[in-house]
Amino acid sequence: MKFSQLGRSGLKVSKLCLGTMNFGVDTDEKESFRIMDAALDAGINFFDTANIYGWGKNAGKTEEIIGRWFAQGGGRREKVVLATKFYGDMSDENDGPNSEGGLSAYKLRRHLEKSLKRLQTDHIELYQMHHVDRNVSWEELWEAFSVVLHQGKIGYVGSSNFAGRDLVKAQYEAKASRMLGLVSEQHKYSLLCRLPELEVLPAAEELGIGVIAWSPLDGGLLSGHALKPIEGSKRANNPERVERHREQLVAFEALCRDIGESEANVALAWTLVQPSMTAPIIGPRTLEQVEGALRVVDIALDEATLKRLDEIFPGPGGSAPKAYAW
Repeated sequence: MKFSQLGRSGLKVSKLCLGTMNFGVDTDEKESFRIMDAALDAGINFFDTANIYGWGKNAGKTEEIIGRWFAQGGGRREKVVLATKFYGDMSDENDGPNSEGGLSAYKLRRHLEKSLKRLQTDHIELYQMHHVDRNVSWEELWEAFSVVLHQGKIGYVGSSNFAGRDLVKAQYEAKASRMLGLVSEQHKYSLLCRLPELEVLPAAEELGIGVIAWSPLDGGLLSGHALKPIEGSKRANNPERVERHREQLVAFEALCRDIGESEANVALAWTLVQPSMTAPIIGPRTLEQVEGALRVVDIALDEATLKRLDEIFPGPGGSAPKAYAW
Protein backbone atom coordinates (compact mmCIF):
# COMPACT_ATOMS: atom_id res chain seq x y z
CA MET A 1 0.00 0.00 0.00
CA LYS A 2 1.09 3.57 -0.65
CA PHE A 3 0.37 6.49 1.65
CA SER A 4 -0.07 10.24 1.47
CA GLN A 5 -0.57 13.06 3.94
CA LEU A 6 -4.12 14.15 4.60
CA GLY A 7 -4.15 17.68 3.26
CA ARG A 8 -1.70 19.94 5.09
CA SER A 9 -1.92 17.85 8.24
CA GLY A 10 0.87 15.55 9.31
CA LEU A 11 -1.46 12.55 9.27
CA LYS A 12 -0.55 9.78 6.83
CA VAL A 13 -3.34 7.71 5.31
CA SER A 14 -3.51 4.99 2.70
CA LYS A 15 -4.20 6.00 -0.91
CA LEU A 16 -7.32 3.86 -0.78
CA CYS A 17 -9.98 4.63 1.81
CA LEU A 18 -12.27 1.83 2.96
CA GLY A 19 -15.87 2.99 2.77
CA THR A 20 -18.27 1.15 5.05
CA MET A 21 -21.67 2.32 3.78
CA ASN A 22 -22.67 -1.24 2.82
CA PHE A 23 -21.95 -2.70 6.26
CA GLY A 24 -25.18 -3.78 7.89
CA VAL A 25 -27.13 -3.00 4.73
CA ASP A 26 -25.92 -5.11 1.78
CA THR A 27 -23.10 -6.76 3.75
CA ASP A 28 -23.70 -8.70 6.94
CA GLU A 29 -21.55 -8.32 10.04
CA LYS A 30 -19.45 -11.45 9.46
CA GLU A 31 -18.49 -10.38 5.94
CA SER A 32 -17.93 -6.81 7.16
CA PHE A 33 -15.41 -8.14 9.70
CA ARG A 34 -13.64 -10.13 6.98
CA ILE A 35 -13.46 -7.06 4.75
CA MET A 36 -11.99 -4.87 7.49
CA ASP A 37 -9.44 -7.53 8.46
CA ALA A 38 -8.38 -7.96 4.83
CA ALA A 39 -8.15 -4.22 4.26
CA LEU A 40 -5.99 -3.74 7.35
CA ASP A 41 -3.76 -6.68 6.39
CA ALA A 42 -3.29 -5.10 2.95
CA GLY A 43 -2.16 -1.81 4.49
CA ILE A 44 -5.39 0.16 4.14
CA ASN A 45 -5.40 2.18 7.36
CA PHE A 46 -8.04 4.77 6.41
CA PHE A 47 -11.66 3.78 7.24
CA ASP A 48 -14.63 6.04 6.56
CA THR A 49 -18.14 5.82 7.96
CA ALA A 50 -21.02 8.08 9.09
CA ASN A 51 -23.48 8.10 11.95
CA ILE A 52 -26.38 7.88 9.47
CA TYR A 53 -25.13 4.67 7.80
CA GLY A 54 -27.51 1.80 8.26
CA TRP A 55 -30.16 4.31 7.21
CA GLY A 56 -33.60 5.11 8.54
CA LYS A 57 -34.53 3.24 11.69
CA ASN A 58 -31.18 1.39 11.42
CA ALA A 59 -29.09 4.58 11.40
CA GLY A 60 -25.99 3.96 13.49
CA LYS A 61 -25.83 0.26 12.69
CA THR A 62 -22.68 0.58 10.60
CA GLU A 63 -20.80 2.38 13.37
CA GLU A 64 -21.92 -0.35 15.79
CA ILE A 65 -20.49 -3.05 13.51
CA ILE A 66 -17.17 -1.22 13.33
CA GLY A 67 -17.22 -0.82 17.12
CA ARG A 68 -17.68 -4.55 17.63
CA TRP A 69 -14.83 -5.20 15.20
CA PHE A 70 -12.57 -2.86 17.20
CA ALA A 71 -13.63 -4.64 20.41
CA GLN A 72 -12.00 -7.86 19.18
CA GLY A 73 -8.67 -6.25 19.98
CA GLY A 74 -5.47 -7.33 18.28
CA GLY A 75 -4.44 -3.72 17.70
CA ARG A 76 -7.30 -3.07 15.32
CA ARG A 77 -8.23 0.32 16.71
CA GLU A 78 -4.65 1.49 17.03
CA LYS A 79 -3.91 0.69 13.37
CA VAL A 80 -6.92 2.51 11.92
CA VAL A 81 -7.26 6.17 11.01
CA LEU A 82 -10.98 6.45 11.70
CA ALA A 83 -13.24 8.96 9.98
CA THR A 84 -16.93 9.44 10.61
CA LYS A 85 -19.48 12.12 9.76
CA PHE A 86 -22.44 13.94 11.28
CA TYR A 87 -25.27 16.04 9.83
CA GLY A 88 -28.03 13.58 8.98
CA ASP A 89 -31.41 13.15 10.61
CA MET A 90 -30.91 10.86 13.61
CA SER A 91 -34.58 10.96 14.59
CA ASP A 92 -34.28 7.97 16.91
CA GLU A 93 -32.20 10.09 19.28
CA ASN A 94 -35.28 11.96 20.56
CA ASP A 95 -33.78 15.40 20.06
CA GLY A 96 -37.02 16.88 18.74
CA PRO A 97 -36.41 19.48 16.01
CA ASN A 98 -32.67 19.15 16.61
CA SER A 99 -32.82 15.59 15.28
CA GLU A 100 -33.24 16.94 11.76
CA GLY A 101 -30.36 17.24 9.34
CA GLY A 102 -27.96 20.10 9.91
CA LEU A 103 -24.97 21.37 11.84
CA SER A 104 -24.85 23.11 15.19
CA ALA A 105 -22.76 23.05 18.34
CA TYR A 106 -25.62 21.12 19.96
CA LYS A 107 -25.66 18.43 17.28
CA LEU A 108 -21.88 18.25 17.12
CA ARG A 109 -21.55 17.52 20.83
CA ARG A 110 -24.44 15.05 21.09
CA HIS A 111 -23.78 13.20 17.86
CA LEU A 112 -20.07 12.92 18.54
CA GLU A 113 -20.70 11.36 21.96
CA LYS A 114 -23.10 8.82 20.47
CA SER A 115 -20.72 7.96 17.62
CA LEU A 116 -17.91 7.38 20.13
CA LYS A 117 -20.17 5.02 22.07
CA ARG A 118 -21.25 3.07 18.99
CA LEU A 119 -17.67 2.86 17.70
CA GLN A 120 -16.39 1.76 21.13
CA THR A 121 -13.55 4.27 21.11
CA ASP A 122 -12.63 7.43 22.98
CA HIS A 123 -11.47 9.40 19.94
CA ILE A 124 -12.00 9.82 16.21
CA GLU A 125 -9.11 10.89 14.01
CA LEU A 126 -11.21 12.74 11.41
CA TYR A 127 -14.63 14.16 12.27
CA GLN A 128 -16.43 15.35 9.16
CA MET A 129 -19.43 17.55 8.49
CA HIS A 130 -21.50 15.43 6.10
CA HIS A 131 -22.96 18.46 4.34
CA VAL A 132 -22.77 22.24 4.49
CA ASP A 133 -25.32 24.08 6.63
CA ARG A 134 -25.38 27.76 5.72
CA ASN A 135 -27.82 28.50 8.52
CA VAL A 136 -25.09 27.91 11.11
CA SER A 137 -22.23 30.37 11.54
CA TRP A 138 -18.60 29.37 11.40
CA GLU A 139 -18.06 31.17 14.69
CA GLU A 140 -20.40 28.65 16.32
CA LEU A 141 -18.88 25.65 14.57
CA TRP A 142 -15.22 26.45 15.09
CA GLU A 143 -15.80 27.22 18.75
CA ALA A 144 -17.56 23.85 19.18
CA PHE A 145 -14.85 22.02 17.25
CA SER A 146 -12.12 23.69 19.33
CA VAL A 147 -13.65 22.24 22.50
CA VAL A 148 -13.69 18.62 21.29
CA LEU A 149 -10.25 19.04 19.72
CA HIS A 150 -8.81 20.20 23.03
CA GLN A 151 -10.60 17.36 24.82
CA GLY A 152 -8.82 14.90 22.50
CA LYS A 153 -12.11 13.43 21.27
CA ILE A 154 -11.22 14.24 17.67
CA GLY A 155 -7.92 14.85 15.94
CA TYR A 156 -8.88 16.76 12.79
CA VAL A 157 -11.91 18.36 11.15
CA GLY A 158 -13.11 17.52 7.66
CA SER A 159 -16.00 18.44 5.41
CA SER A 160 -18.11 16.66 2.81
CA ASN A 161 -20.20 17.99 -0.06
CA PHE A 162 -18.92 21.55 0.38
CA ALA A 163 -18.77 23.97 -2.52
CA GLY A 164 -15.54 25.79 -3.29
CA ARG A 165 -16.86 28.96 -1.62
CA ASP A 166 -17.67 26.99 1.53
CA LEU A 167 -14.11 25.69 1.76
CA VAL A 168 -12.75 29.22 1.41
CA LYS A 169 -15.14 30.61 4.02
CA ALA A 170 -14.37 27.78 6.46
CA GLN A 171 -10.63 28.33 6.21
CA TYR A 172 -10.93 32.10 6.45
CA GLU A 173 -12.89 31.80 9.69
CA ALA A 174 -10.59 29.09 11.03
CA LYS A 175 -7.58 31.31 10.52
CA ALA A 176 -9.36 34.12 12.34
CA SER A 177 -9.85 31.69 15.23
CA ARG A 178 -6.20 30.59 15.02
CA MET A 179 -7.20 27.04 14.10
CA LEU A 180 -5.87 24.64 11.47
CA GLY A 181 -9.33 24.40 9.94
CA LEU A 182 -10.34 21.74 7.45
CA VAL A 183 -7.80 19.10 6.47
CA SER A 184 -10.09 17.24 4.05
CA GLU A 185 -13.11 17.54 1.81
CA GLN A 186 -15.03 14.40 0.86
CA HIS A 187 -16.63 15.03 -2.51
CA LYS A 188 -18.40 13.15 -5.28
CA TYR A 189 -15.88 12.78 -8.09
CA SER A 190 -15.54 10.33 -10.95
CA LEU A 191 -15.01 10.13 -14.69
CA LEU A 192 -18.75 10.71 -15.02
CA CYS A 193 -18.85 13.53 -12.44
CA ARG A 194 -16.08 16.03 -13.16
CA LEU A 195 -17.78 19.28 -12.12
CA PRO A 196 -15.54 19.54 -9.02
CA GLU A 197 -12.70 20.41 -11.40
CA LEU A 198 -14.27 23.85 -11.87
CA GLU A 199 -14.05 25.13 -8.28
CA VAL A 200 -13.76 22.50 -5.54
CA LEU A 201 -10.52 20.78 -6.56
CA PRO A 202 -8.62 24.02 -7.31
CA ALA A 203 -9.80 25.53 -4.02
CA ALA A 204 -8.82 22.42 -2.08
CA GLU A 205 -5.37 22.33 -3.67
CA GLU A 206 -4.72 26.01 -2.98
CA LEU A 207 -5.92 25.76 0.63
CA GLY A 208 -4.06 22.53 1.41
CA ILE A 209 -7.22 20.49 1.84
CA GLY A 210 -6.98 16.83 0.88
CA VAL A 211 -9.80 15.53 -1.29
CA ILE A 212 -11.43 12.16 -0.63
CA ALA A 213 -13.49 11.00 -3.61
CA TRP A 214 -16.81 9.35 -2.86
CA SER A 215 -18.63 7.32 -5.51
CA PRO A 216 -15.54 7.15 -7.77
CA LEU A 217 -17.29 4.34 -9.69
CA ASP A 218 -20.42 6.47 -9.97
CA GLY A 219 -22.77 4.11 -8.22
CA GLY A 220 -21.30 1.10 -10.02
CA LEU A 221 -21.67 2.51 -13.54
CA LEU A 222 -17.87 2.45 -13.99
CA SER A 223 -17.41 -0.92 -12.28
CA GLY A 224 -17.31 -2.93 -15.49
CA HIS A 225 -20.63 -4.61 -14.71
CA ALA A 226 -23.02 -1.98 -16.05
CA LEU A 227 -23.03 -3.41 -19.59
CA LYS A 228 -22.97 -6.98 -18.29
CA PRO A 229 -24.83 -6.76 -14.98
CA ILE A 230 -24.31 -9.38 -12.33
CA GLU A 231 -27.54 -11.02 -11.26
CA GLY A 232 -28.78 -9.51 -8.02
CA SER A 233 -26.58 -6.39 -8.25
CA LYS A 234 -28.46 -3.31 -7.07
CA ARG A 235 -26.14 -0.48 -7.93
CA ALA A 236 -25.02 -0.96 -11.52
CA ASN A 237 -28.39 -2.06 -12.84
CA ASN A 238 -29.91 1.30 -13.69
CA PRO A 239 -31.14 0.76 -17.26
CA GLU A 240 -31.85 4.44 -17.94
CA ARG A 241 -28.40 5.59 -16.87
CA VAL A 242 -26.71 2.72 -18.66
CA GLU A 243 -28.48 3.62 -21.91
CA ARG A 244 -27.67 7.30 -21.49
CA HIS A 245 -23.97 6.51 -21.15
CA ARG A 246 -23.79 3.35 -23.27
CA GLU A 247 -21.52 4.81 -25.94
CA GLN A 248 -19.07 6.07 -23.32
CA LEU A 249 -19.14 2.79 -21.39
CA VAL A 250 -18.48 0.74 -24.53
CA ALA A 251 -15.49 2.96 -25.41
CA PHE A 252 -14.25 2.78 -21.81
CA GLU A 253 -14.49 -1.01 -21.81
CA ALA A 254 -12.43 -1.16 -25.02
CA LEU A 255 -9.77 1.19 -23.63
CA CYS A 256 -9.40 -0.82 -20.43
CA ARG A 257 -9.17 -4.03 -22.41
CA ASP A 258 -6.39 -2.51 -24.55
CA ILE A 259 -4.31 -1.53 -21.50
CA GLY A 260 -5.07 -4.76 -19.66
CA GLU A 261 -6.75 -3.31 -16.59
CA SER A 262 -10.28 -3.59 -15.21
CA GLU A 263 -12.70 -0.71 -15.65
CA ALA A 264 -13.11 -0.32 -11.89
CA ASN A 265 -9.37 -0.08 -11.27
CA VAL A 266 -8.80 2.39 -14.10
CA ALA A 267 -11.62 4.60 -12.81
CA LEU A 268 -10.12 4.54 -9.31
CA ALA A 269 -6.55 5.10 -10.52
CA TRP A 270 -7.71 8.07 -12.60
CA THR A 271 -8.91 9.92 -9.49
CA LEU A 272 -5.41 9.66 -8.00
CA VAL A 273 -3.99 11.65 -10.91
CA GLN A 274 -5.51 14.79 -9.39
CA PRO A 275 -2.83 16.62 -7.32
CA SER A 276 -5.29 17.43 -4.51
CA MET A 277 -6.55 13.84 -4.22
CA THR A 278 -5.76 11.98 -1.02
CA ALA A 279 -7.75 8.81 -1.71
CA PRO A 280 -10.79 7.49 -3.49
CA ILE A 281 -13.26 5.62 -1.30
CA ILE A 282 -13.83 1.99 -2.17
CA GLY A 283 -17.17 0.68 -0.91
CA PRO A 284 -16.90 -3.10 -1.12
CA ARG A 285 -19.80 -5.42 -0.47
CA THR A 286 -17.57 -8.51 -0.56
CA LEU A 287 -14.04 -9.51 0.36
CA GLU A 288 -13.25 -10.16 -3.30
CA GLN A 289 -14.00 -6.54 -4.17
CA VAL A 290 -11.42 -5.34 -1.65
CA GLU A 291 -8.79 -7.70 -3.00
CA GLY A 292 -9.51 -6.59 -6.56
CA ALA A 293 -8.97 -2.93 -5.71
CA LEU A 294 -5.54 -3.29 -4.11
CA ARG A 295 -3.74 -3.00 -7.45
CA VAL A 296 -5.08 0.51 -8.02
CA VAL A 297 -2.21 2.32 -6.28
CA ASP A 298 0.30 0.65 -8.61
CA ILE A 299 -1.46 1.58 -11.86
CA ALA A 300 0.27 4.39 -13.76
CA LEU A 301 -1.92 5.87 -16.48
CA ASP A 302 0.21 7.30 -19.29
CA GLU A 303 -0.52 10.54 -21.16
CA ALA A 304 -2.10 8.75 -24.11
CA THR A 305 -4.51 6.91 -21.81
CA LEU A 306 -5.38 10.09 -19.90
CA LYS A 307 -6.04 11.90 -23.18
CA ARG A 308 -8.32 9.11 -24.36
CA LEU A 309 -10.20 9.17 -21.04
CA ASP A 310 -10.72 12.91 -21.47
CA GLU A 311 -12.17 12.24 -24.92
CA ILE A 312 -14.55 9.56 -23.62
CA PHE A 313 -15.51 11.45 -20.45
CA PRO A 314 -15.06 15.17 -21.15
CA GLY A 315 -14.60 17.34 -18.11
CA PRO A 316 -15.70 20.96 -17.77
CA GLY A 317 -12.58 22.10 -19.59
CA GLY A 318 -10.45 23.04 -16.62
CA SER A 319 -10.94 25.29 -13.62
CA ALA A 320 -13.16 28.36 -13.50
CA PRO A 321 -13.29 30.83 -15.13
CA LYS A 322 -11.05 29.66 -17.95
CA ALA A 323 -13.30 26.64 -18.53
CA TYR A 324 -16.02 28.95 -19.83
CA ALA A 325 -14.45 32.39 -20.29
CA TRP A 326 -10.95 33.64 -21.02
